[in-house]
Amino acid sequence: MATDPLKAVGRRKEAVARVRLSPGEGRITINEREFREYFPRRLLQQVVVAPLKAVDALKRFDVAARVEGGGISGQAGAVVQGIARALVSNDPETRGTLKSGGFLTRDARAKERKKPGLKRARKAPQYTKR
Repeated sequence: MATDPLKAVGRRKEAVARVRLSPGEGRITINEREFREYFPRRLLQQVVVAPLKAVDALKRFDVAARVEGGGISGQAGAVVQGIARALVSNDPETRGTLKSGGFLTRDARAKERKKPGLKRARKAPQYTKR
């Protein structure tokens, strides 16, 4: 059982990440590319490794993720939630640490729909008196 990869799904905005954690030395691949190449922004790289650092598992697992949909920021958030869920399924003791770090919370913010009569979701056309 311990050699089977841990699987979990993470979501953020329109992005969905299917994450597999397997025992290893800390390689992280996203869509079969090294994660530093896939997420070139340093902030997103730090976001992705944050749940592993929180439970001190950075060098214990290899992470393989398939991400689709959304933009780069949403995809990073989806990977984070997927990693956190997989870590909890491996060791339920880590749940408190990951939950207090906000890694298990599904960030439900998404783009609001455009309303009729408005230019965007909330922006109204300019008012003219005459």
